Amino acid sequence: MNKQHMKQKLSTFALSLFRKDFFGIYHGSISAKLESALFVINAKESIFDAIDENQLVELRFNKDYRWKEASIDADIHKSIYKLITDAKFITFTMAPFTTSYSLYHDVIIPQDYFGHQQLGQIPIYDPKNFEDWYDRASSEIAQYFFTHDTNIMVIRGYGIFAYHRDLHEMAKQLAILERSCRILMLDKEISAVDDIR
Repeated sequence: MNKQHMKQKLSTFALSLFRKDFFGIYHGSISAKLESALFVINAKESIFDAIDENQLVELRFNKDYRWKEASIDADIHKSIYKLITDAKFITFTMAPFTTSYSLYHDVIIPQDYFGHQQLGQIPIYDPKNFEDWYDRASSEIAQYFFTHDTNIMVIRGYGIFAYHRDLHEMAKQLAILERSCRILMLDKEISAVDDIR
């Protein structure tokens, strides 16, 4: 495997999703599995529109000094890679419409053609207490993927974890989900205006 090529793909992916407001300046994570117990992930406080070689950290499953340089989500990515053999790429994004929609709903039921065809219904996971969420996140997120037939997890008020074997397919699914949530929210606004009339 060409590690340099993989890192370039992650850089391009990060820039694309940053431009769509899926990543914040310092919020989000992206990784790729390089070997059975080795993955590369963005460093802490990465600026997602300019990820380069210096902002990607290679981590082995056995922790060493490099883990201190890595994203706060590194443990979550490791747990998913260990449990899900199909996971080649993982990302955590905070797409604004999907995250907003998750605040007041328990399930996303796309009403647009592409969302309906590509995604179907997506349940929204409730992390309940945010105070200890990061203590629980690595086990709960990996277990959710392991026990549910999905590669996308929408977490109420937090964001979206996704994994895939293909980076472009993962980006496509995230884009369709965000567009579907935007359409659902716009439909609700239009319906509210119509009700007032």
